[in-house]
Amino acid sequence: MRRFSRITVAGAATASLALTLSACGGTSTSSGSSESKGDKGIAIAYDVGGRGDQSFNDAAYAGLEQAKKQFGYKVTDVEPTDGETDADKEQRLTSLAKQGYDPVVGVGYLYASAVKAAAEKYPDTTFAIVDDATVEADNVADLVFAEEEASYLAGVAAAETTKTDVVGFVGGVDIPLIHKFRAGFEQGVKDTNPDVKVISQFLTQTAEEGGFTSPDKGKAAAEGQIEKKADVVYTAAGLSGQGVIEAAAANKVWAIGVDSDQYKHEALAKYKDWILTSAMKDVAKSVYKLAQSVEDRSPRTGILRGDLKAGEVSLSNSNPKFADNAKLQDVLETAKKKIISGEIKVKSS
Repeated sequence: MRRFSRITVAGAATASLALTLSACGGTSTSSGSSESKGDKGIAIAYDVGGRGDQSFNDAAYAGLEQAKKQFGYKVTDVEPTDGETDADKEQRLTSLAKQGYDPVVGVGYLYASAVKAAAEKYPDTTFAIVDDATVEADNVADLVFAEEEASYLAGVAAAETTKTDVVGFVGGVDIPLIHKFRAGFEQGVKDTNPDVKVISQFLTQTAEEGGFTSPDKGKAAAEGQIEKKADVVYTAAGLSGQGVIEAAAANKVWAIGVDSDQYKHEALAKYKDWILTSAMKDVAKSVYKLAQSVEDRSPRTGILRGDLKAGEVSLSNSNPKFADNAKLQDVLETAKKKIISGEIKVKSS
């Protein structure tokens, strides 16, 4: 049953707010008419790149779809706009809360200030932010992951796979979150084979410069690393990673995807034979579990960290050439057990 007392909204106010919402970010999933009172569930507001990035945002959408199917309520997802401000993000989240959506999720660290402000205005609504642990409030869940652990395993796979003893890392933006991916990857490579060289590059200094949204930048960076003999390239760059994967396939070297199982993504199907594996974080599960907790009237809040031990970060096994490599799988399983036991302590910076 839905939580009627928490999410009842007057129809006229909802209609007005819908106009406000569309002005600061387009809704990409129909949420039903404004006459619905008390039948609204999870809403997500996307990070840069939006739905269709074949990565981070699409994983959040998968969690929303699972909640919609399980609980039978109305959901909505809202796209970002070019050049938007923190105030625009805050308006988007507060509009969703006013319309009765609960929980309301900001996908990506850029929503930190907006989630904090919206949560203060609507203390009876559960908010969440993905990939940020700085928002402290009784009604906020910080959904974060041990990306460095999955990246360590990606580094092990790269070091075991390379024939040139050169591998690459392409990060979208030079920020602490992406530093976690790089640190884990580099450590995994060096722990496996100290003789393997790692070429690391960030596409931009800020998200506004397109580091997460520019496949052309990712392609150019990967091509540069391949020219320097890299035959495995790991990307942690959102939508820009599609360009990395395209460059790897064109040059018949391996790519390692990120966030979700990119081997399975339709938009990347023509490149999939060159996607060795993906360092995944289960954003879908995290978003769904949050929705379930709100539905059960026991909202999950505080810092909620998904790691290898919980099964919320991992490497994908979809590519048969990766999954059927018994020696590689044994090495990876050993590394995984050592991380979980604490014998291997993975760096995050």
